[in-house]
Amino acid sequence: MHTLQPRFTDTGLFGPDSVTWRLHGDPAVMWVGGLRALLLQALHPLAMAGVDQHSDFRDDPWGRLQRTGDYVATLTFADRPTARRAAAAVRRAHHGLAGIEPESGRPYRVSDPDLLLWVHCCEVDSFLSVARRSGPALSDGDADRYVAEQVVAARLVGVPPQRVPDSAAALEDYFHTVRTELRCTAAARRAALFLLWPPMATTVQLLTPARPAWTALATLAVATLPRWARTLYGLPALRTTDWSTTPTLYGFRLLGQTLPDSWRHHPYHVRALEQCRIRQREEEAGVVRSHARR
Repeated sequence: MHTLQPRFTDTGLFGPDSVTWRLHGDPAVMWVGGLRALLLQALHPLAMAGVDQHSDFRDDPWGRLQRTGDYVATLTFADRPTARRAAAAVRRAHHGLAGIEPESGRPYRVSDPDLLLWVHCCEVDSFLSVARRSGPALSDGDADRYVAEQVVAARLVGVPPQRVPDSAAALEDYFHTVRTELRCTAAARRAALFLLWPPMATTVQLLTPARPAWTALATLAVATLPRWARTLYGLPALRTTDWSTTPTLYGFRLLGQTLPDSWRHHPYHVRALEQCRIRQREEEAGVVRSHARR
């Protein structure tokens, strides 16, 4: 499924005891949360203009989604040098990109820390929200730890760490503050429609369950959006939607756990888990040898 050939020298920026590993290693959290994040990000006019004017998502939608997933997996599970190189590549890709948001006439720079912070917070909020509703046992302390851990990811792409929310409450306050800047532009509507109904080859649509499977996934992602975001998209913002979405997410997560590991986990994740098992066996062997010498 993936073509990367990861090489490891350490357990990365977060490590196996982090909440980040727990959340980002869950396929349901990553699939639904990733789409939710993209839909949420589109509601910032300047951020959406940057994607609309400088991204290849319309020409290569599946490649763009794949690269986004690869980036998150690299930051989470790859060794530190690899993760930092991936972040540096993102910074280089953003450098010098600028434009004008057509509906407001406002200028923007893709590397603007405000826009990078928006993208970061949408991802963190989406992964956390989906995780808390789909079944993994997460305490309030775990949620705060996850948000705090992710400050590292924001810093690596160029956001001053003192500006990044470091708790669930701070993340909620951020969205409350930024909501006055949000609206559903024509570019956001195009992006949302594109995510809900991406192009597929005729043979894929006719001979595989890809179309209904994607539609179900995208519909679930829409349903997990906060009510204010659904309202901006002109969608129903009923509490009954929230009530029905939570058990659906739970069932989707259970279904995802039945898939083969090669489908469920990114190669960096598989390699990181294997490295942890090797390290644990080495530590256990060391303890046995220590006892034998006594």
